Amino acid sequence: MNLNKGTYFKRQTTLSEIGEAGQNLLQKAKVLVIGCGGLGNPIAVYLATSGVGELHLVDFDTVSVSNLHRQVFFKIKDIQQPKAEVLANEIKKRAPFTKVSFTNEAVTKNSILELISKFDIVVDATDNLGIKYLINDACVLAKKPLVYGSLYKFDGYVATFNVQNKKGDFSCNLRDAFPKIATDIPNCEEAGTMNPIVGMISLLQVNEVIKLITETGKLLTNQLLIYNALENRQFKMKLKKNKGLDMKSIFENSKYLDETCSNQDPSLLISASSLKEKIGDSTLEIVSVFNTPDAFIPFKVHQKTPYNAFKVENFQADFKKYYVIICPKGITSYEVTLKLKEKYPSLSVFSLAEGIINY
Repeated sequence: MNLNKGTYFKRQTTLSEIGEAGQNLLQKAKVLVIGCGGLGNPIAVYLATSGVGELHLVDFDTVSVSNLHRQVFFKIKDIQQPKAEVLANEIKKRAPFTKVSFTNEAVTKNSILELISKFDIVVDATDNLGIKYLINDACVLAKKPLVYGSLYKFDGYVATFNVQNKKGDFSCNLRDAFPKIATDIPNCEEAGTMNPIVGMISLLQVNEVIKLITETGKLLTNQLLIYNALENRQFKMKLKKNKGLDMKSIFENSKYLDETCSNQDPSLLISASSLKEKIGDSTLEIVSVFNTPDAFIPFKVHQKTPYNAFKVENFQADFKKYYVIICPKGITSYEVTLKLKEKYPSLSVFSLAEGIINY
């Protein structure tokens, strides 16, 4: 079916603040969305159906059962399929005037500057603090505007960072709000989240992108919007530039790991390569502490106990075994390893360094 562009966007172009001129700006825009989960799902679809001309999606992960309650553009049949690819295919069914592409890989320090150089706006829809700082710092260095969103239980956070004004100055960025990565904030898998706040924050991010492209309305620059879904309360935290930050030096010297990972005792870790060598060993006992029991794991797991239900006193230790504890990012598995080592000092137990995502 051949769809008419004028008819497709009629309700939007009827707005005098958008009109044909604003729609043309949207059609010329190139937007990068990093993360295709709870935030990235609606962000990508709404940007495409709003008329963004080129959209690129990035995510290393696959769809799991526990994603479906908030990652609403995935279906049951999509389980274990690559998130970025599935979402790109959904967009193709809905947005005939958007060119959509995808990358089924995680962003890294080595790849991110080249990646973002191809786009006008970057949208952060990730759930990893280290990666959020990596994206932020790269956007500052590359002089790219960043639309930021994050979640913690019933709270959501939105801001538009690093926007250049007519004088050539740039607005605040994530490090102006929080100079260093927090060490005591769990990710969504560990802390939990409800789907309404996910949808609210993602659409606020979409709204910021559209305003940024069409130069309409007032952006969330030099401020961080904090919204609490339980009390319907919002607060705008004013931000000021931290002129003492040397972003180039920070980028060059940071590994962008969660701070809890960078402080781990190497003697309690096993690398991915070392684990691969031990696969098949009769003494090896792999214990998964994933909170998502259906998560894809590329090898046999001998025990599965969700981290949020793990109790060290219930663990049946076999001192003839070589235990490896695994989780998505190597954070909760390390905590479990520490607890087991404290209770059983002579037990051979190790955490998979940096988790399954780097296996």
